Amino acid sequence: MSAVPQTRISEERKDFYARIDKGHVAPLWEVLHELVTPKPKTPCVPVVWKWETVLPWILESGKLITAKEAERRVLVLENPGLRGKSRATHSLYAGLQLVLPGEIAPAHRHSQSAMRFIVSGDGAYTAVDGERVTMHVGDFIITPSWTWHDHGNPSKEPIIWMDVLDIPIVELLDAQFMERPGVEIQQTTRTEGQSFARYGNAMLPLEFKPKGRTSPLFWYPYERTREALATLAGSEAPHPCHGHKLQYVNPATGGAAMPTIGTFVQLLPKGFSGRDYRCTDSTIFSCVEGSGRARIGAEVIEFGPKDTFVVPSWMQHRFEAGAETVLFSASDRPVQQALDLWREEA
Repeated sequence: MSAVPQTRISEERKDFYARIDKGHVAPLWEVLHELVTPKPKTPCVPVVWKWETVLPWILESGKLITAKEAERRVLVLENPGLRGKSRATHSLYAGLQLVLPGEIAPAHRHSQSAMRFIVSGDGAYTAVDGERVTMHVGDFIITPSWTWHDHGNPSKEPIIWMDVLDIPIVELLDAQFMERPGVEIQQTTRTEGQSFARYGNAMLPLEFKPKGRTSPLFWYPYERTREALATLAGSEAPHPCHGHKLQYVNPATGGAAMPTIGTFVQLLPKGFSGRDYRCTDSTIFSCVEGSGRARIGAEVIEFGPKDTFVVPSWMQHRFEAGAETVLFSASDRPVQQALDLWREEA
């Protein structure tokens, strides 16, 4: 069996291929070199969505369609190597969602897991499985698979957040389901902050029984995250590649907060110049504070507050920061680790 592409094919082979093709059969030796490659081969490419460019388009969309009419008013962030597929990376969907003052994004639920990272605005809420939480810039919020959720904005300013969903992964497995309750707003049955009180302080209720692999804590406030990063920065040297980097975890297991989407936050000290690094999970980054550049392969991406960018799988990259910088990131690392596929190289 050869993995070398066949440049010349005999008439006898052509005839054989034509006959077995009618029975929906194909020769592996003609395609093995494309199926089993020496290293990751992805159409995903480095890309940055500059806030100053996309913000006018997001606000313009608010004049063209209501949140109710759209169900979710989102501009999809499409990777240039994956246009038309609604993907930021090969395995993850990402988009920027807008909810204007007074609007409601109506309730629904789906088998895809979703996360929100608040980019701009303050005072809107999301309701997840009977509990509301008020959203602030930098907050990380989980919508677990098959949980009711709706969003509303009683504040006086627009709110914009980045959605990341495992849509391509669920689509690959043909496990897509979606349902609407017939009402815009779900009934809240728990006090705001109740889940954080139960699970967000390194403690669990005595009667805790997990419902699944997703964290029971669905709101990770940026205020607490930033405090943790500042403490680390003041007490230890930064990692040569990542600076001061933390992973959001499920407090009940210590594992990833979501079974299909890994979520991380890192602080790059002022003047940070990182070493080269690569890993197999393509990663979506959102800059929360500061500014810098990412050298990704042969490309250099400049980023600042609210910019979003992608580092593809197994592409060597390093970070440089002029000012103290905070980056949030999301990838499919938990899936790769569960399947013993994840690899890194520093």
